[in-house]
Amino acid sequence: MTDQAADMLWNRDLAPTGPEQRTWAWYHYAALWVGMIVAVPSWMLASGLIEQGMSAGEATITVLLGNVIVLVPLLLIGHAGARYGIPYSVLARASFGTRGARLPALARALVACGWYGIQTWIGGEALLTLLGVLVGHDLRGTPIPLLDMGVGQALAFAAFWALQLFFVRKGLTTIRRLETWTAPVKILVCIALVWWAVDRAGGLGPIFSSPSAFVPGGAKAGQFWMVFWPSLTGMIGFWGTLALNIPDFTRFARSQRDQMIGQAIGLPPGMGLIALASVITTSATVVIYGHAIWDPVALSGTLAGPLVLIGLIVITIDTISCNIAANLVCAAYDFSSLAPGRISYRTGGLITAVIGVLIMPWKLLATTGGYIFVWLTGYSALLGPIAGILIADYWLIRRAQLDVGDLYREDGRYAYKNGWNGRALAAFAIGVLPNLPGFLATVAPGVFGAISGFWTGLYAYAWFTGLFLALASYAVLMAKRRY
Repeated sequence: MTDQAADMLWNRDLAPTGPEQRTWAWYHYAALWVGMIVAVPSWMLASGLIEQGMSAGEATITVLLGNVIVLVPLLLIGHAGARYGIPYSVLARASFGTRGARLPALARALVACGWYGIQTWIGGEALLTLLGVLVGHDLRGTPIPLLDMGVGQALAFAAFWALQLFFVRKGLTTIRRLETWTAPVKILVCIALVWWAVDRAGGLGPIFSSPSAFVPGGAKAGQFWMVFWPSLTGMIGFWGTLALNIPDFTRFARSQRDQMIGQAIGLPPGMGLIALASVITTSATVVIYGHAIWDPVALSGTLAGPLVLIGLIVITIDTISCNIAANLVCAAYDFSSLAPGRISYRTGGLITAVIGVLIMPWKLLATTGGYIFVWLTGYSALLGPIAGILIADYWLIRRAQLDVGDLYREDGRYAYKNGWNGRALAAFAIGVLPNLPGFLATVAPGVFGAISGFWTGLYAYAWFTGLFLALASYAVLMAKRRY
């Protein structure tokens, strides 16, 4: 391999894992998922649906169904990582080309940066709330013009941002241990919060008796499906990010069985339980306070006693471990793949941390509509087509057979034309473009309000539409090539 090829395609972080690195058992993957699931953004999924008008049962089923669906691409794409020991950004070379793989790597990295910023903001808010409880008053401070946040919020955000950089230097082993150790504690805190909610609301009866806003006579009567489909797409999009870069984790698996069992045990049941805990607690806040409090950090700030202190401390620790595992790891690998000779895993992590600030995540969390329908559904329209292409290439075209050496060669079978596979780019465009009009109408209705209902309706199925269009078109375009 020439120095130039090494600079373009290889470094130690991107190299296939060796036998000594394949140490993750099924319970490590289960704990990893529990650690990522029992987190504030996961909690806000179901609680946000309550605020949108769903009943507790409707919200729980929507979240659970979305995660059963997303488990399929997680296992299909994760298979390549466990078999060949390669990360997502290297796997993408098989379909997009050795140079073209930078496109899906960059798309995934930018979404991860957004999530990293969101989690950092949540962690900063937890720190600020904890300090506010300790001193006995609100520490948000005077609002800063244009930024829409207080001085105290800005300082807490910066402090939490800096705190996470310590773990960037420690790598995946430290994160695996942190998730394994803290997962049981997080579960206990969720149980305690649900116990408090049920006790204060006077039992489960008042909580589950709250009707859906979509029933006849409700505030949103007849509009259930208009909310359900984009919400389901958002639920899939939430972990649709990990469905792409899951090879970054499965490459450390002892066996295919370990990664498949661990993920199946950790994801759907875990998300179902966190959704149930979330809707019980959020529905209880309607009974207790007269309105839904969908943010658990804000809810903790209304409490008193040791529960709030323990809860906020756990939220802080949890946010660090979840943020690095779910967001920084994949973005660091993806940025490293853009220039392996110059960008290491740690450098990629620093780039992620900086972009996470520039995205201004506090604006994405300002409303449940912005969080679910703009952020989650919007990026699922971008990542769904990539997942479709990866699945079609690995399973339909190559029958799960890859030449690992050629993935790191400029002149190998995955070089295509100057390192770019035009067929993958065409399939990607076919998957993304139909969802673009609906996305624009959702983000800026005042500007793009004239876009017809057909396109906004199609956008409600953004992840499904993009994945199946890209998968089918890629399979057709690549059918005549021999491997």
